[in-house]
Amino acid sequence: MAYNQSVTLQLSGPLNPVAMNQAIQQISDRHEALRTKINAQGDSQEILPQVEINCPILDFSLDQASAQQQAEQWLKEESEKPFDLSQGSLVRWHLLKLEPELHLLVLTAHHIISDGWSMGVILRELGELYSAKCQGITANLKTPKQFRELIEWQSQPSQGEELKKQQAYWLTTLVNPTVLNLPTDKLRPALPSYQANRQSLTLDSQFTEKLKQFSRKQGCTLLMTLLSVYNILIHRLTGQDDILVGLPASGRGLLDSEGMVGYCTHFLPIRSQFTGNPTFADYLKQMRGVLLSAYEHQDYPFALLLNQLDLPRNTSRSPLIDVSFNLEPAINLPKMKGLEISLLPQKVSFRDRDLHLNVTEIGGEALVDCDYNTDLFEDETIQRWLGHFQTLLEAVINDPRQNLRELPLLSPAERQQLLVDWNDTKTDYPQDLCIHQLFEAQVERTPDAIAVVFEGQSLTYGELNCRANQLAHYLQTLGVGTEVLVGISLERSLEMIIGLLGVLKVGGAYVPLDPDYPIERLQFMLEDSQVSFLITQRSLLAVLPPSQANVICLDEIEEQVSQYPQDNLQNGLTIASLANVIYTSGSTGKPKGVMVEHKGLVNLALAQIQRFGVNHKSRVLQFASFSFDACISEILMTFGSGATLCLAPKDDLLPGQPLIEQLVKNGITHVTLPPSALAVLPKELLPNLQTLIVAGEACPLDLVKQWSVGRNFFNAYGPTETSVCASIGQCYQDDLKVTIGKAIANAQIYILDSYLQPLPIGVVGELHIGGVGLARGYLNRPELTAEKFIANPFASLDPP
Repeated sequence: MAYNQSVTLQLSGPLNPVAMNQAIQQISDRHEALRTKINAQGDSQEILPQVEINCPILDFSLDQASAQQQAEQWLKEESEKPFDLSQGSLVRWHLLKLEPELHLLVLTAHHIISDGWSMGVILRELGELYSAKCQGITANLKTPKQFRELIEWQSQPSQGEELKKQQAYWLTTLVNPTVLNLPTDKLRPALPSYQANRQSLTLDSQFTEKLKQFSRKQGCTLLMTLLSVYNILIHRLTGQDDILVGLPASGRGLLDSEGMVGYCTHFLPIRSQFTGNPTFADYLKQMRGVLLSAYEHQDYPFALLLNQLDLPRNTSRSPLIDVSFNLEPAINLPKMKGLEISLLPQKVSFRDRDLHLNVTEIGGEALVDCDYNTDLFEDETIQRWLGHFQTLLEAVINDPRQNLRELPLLSPAERQQLLVDWNDTKTDYPQDLCIHQLFEAQVERTPDAIAVVFEGQSLTYGELNCRANQLAHYLQTLGVGTEVLVGISLERSLEMIIGLLGVLKVGGAYVPLDPDYPIERLQFMLEDSQVSFLITQRSLLAVLPPSQANVICLDEIEEQVSQYPQDNLQNGLTIASLANVIYTSGSTGKPKGVMVEHKGLVNLALAQIQRFGVNHKSRVLQFASFSFDACISEILMTFGSGATLCLAPKDDLLPGQPLIEQLVKNGITHVTLPPSALAVLPKELLPNLQTLIVAGEACPLDLVKQWSVGRNFFNAYGPTETSVCASIGQCYQDDLKVTIGKAIANAQIYILDSYLQPLPIGVVGELHIGGVGLARGYLNRPELTAEKFIANPFASLDPP
């Protein structure tokens, strides 16, 4: 990769090539850096007494139709063409003729002998020398300092003492530096290519002047304002409170070295730590102090600092500084006799940082260039980030008293897209039906269809409804009513489904207790929920912990229950009534009982039926543990569509060959599995399996590639607190990543920062979910409920 920098000037008017060559030659004669070569070992340099400069004219004007295109291609190749460091000079000049009086002047230099400041010096001198040559006069240019003089000055003993003081400052400032983790579009390669691209935006002259006036009013420079806003952008993109941004310093501490050409620039690592929630004005004042201190210690070489810090080596990124910022001095384009000059935007192909923002004032406007590593970022991402930078700038100059966490990052259009358009999921669902009534409606439509099968047994929709109604009437006589908690601990069986429906029909809320759970966990769930009744079977009494609940063994009361009416109950429930209490795994602490209401489950059932294509011909496997929230999802999308629910003993559902046999034996069309179970399934054709849903764990991409061929493959996501599932994404064989997709019907998903501000596309934040699926809260945990179930700050933005 060529470590070059280029400048291209467009020259309009009659060009004097002889004067141009003479001016270029004189510039070379004036600056030793332009006559320098590096030995083959790279450890020493030689300054040539003179180098004859040749500025060839490349004529593209012969083919007017393609002149511009050919010139652009040539410019790209020229910028990437490497130098031979052992051959002086490390500068190339070219003139490109596009029309008789339209030329491009191209200056390409290796970074080892020049920096951005140097390019400005060269162009300034070029204008004066060319104009003087055209007029036959001598330009009045001051003799410049040479790069070697700067090195000699830095080596003086007095400077050595000063550098020791500066070293101490930087080592104190940079104790325990943090690694910056920008949200990348691509995985960071172990060895970066440093290939780069550039996206730009222009701040018009009126806005640029506002920025200057604002900075003066705040008692700081334009650089301080721009860098502070850039810091805030990086802070918001990463979520990190301690960031380092590289700021180039001219490195020209030697007196009268402003006209020096050479690679003098080095980075100042500017550390910004975000604590509390200051106003922007206060933060700007803080950054003013940081920058003034940094400039007082700017002569300490960055390379020496890196050696002193002794950072861990990481070949995948630049040492210490991943992002940088620069405010170029206002470019005053050179004046050349008889020519109109304009600066062409420069394409970039190399950048040794993840991200570099450069602001240049040209003709009163501010050109903001963002160079970025194409190993990591897509063009669209950087375009969005530039928009966020502009939005922040507008916000701070409009009201610097805003707290940092309130500063908007998104434009109004982006907020509309993220908060409203992408959450426009409003869908009609029956608001007069509870989940058991959804089942009852299906019974009316298909009473003779098979509802559930288990071990050679089956029940039609009509039969299952009658059995559940009889149990509900029986439970009613015991005192089970609206929102009374009823524990259910049954082996996989037809009775498990009857028990669940019976509790719902009488108005109760069931608490599923998988008998295979450890006894300590079951005991906690029983004690925490304080269920009034416990439906179980005689064979489980010995393994269930003791409780205060009224125990009902279904296998002991079967004949008694069969005497009760078979008609549906009228219990006055609404969709806001409690349907169940599901205990979370407790992986992040004590298990929590999540109180799920009917409306969330009704909405879930209809959303999944539609998304997964479940119909009366479907056969759905009931795989999840009865205590998992996924279990009710499997049951409801079956009974809400007239499909058949297929149960099996737990040993027949073990991942591997037993599970495969169940899928084949029952002709399963729809199954929901955790990726870990899918990963150990033998490869079978499974011609009946139309839809495969993974949930509960992150799904590796290789499983998608293996199992999505010839069938629908969905990745479902959602915590119990959102009624099982909040988003669904369909996955395909050629996908590059597995996503959780989009919000289901009547759900809203927001990615927010720690300040509850919406984050841009692609930026990592906290997932917040709203909508009708939101649970009521945590059983007996009002403080935790208040902490986790917060008011939706964007509720007023919801689509009508």
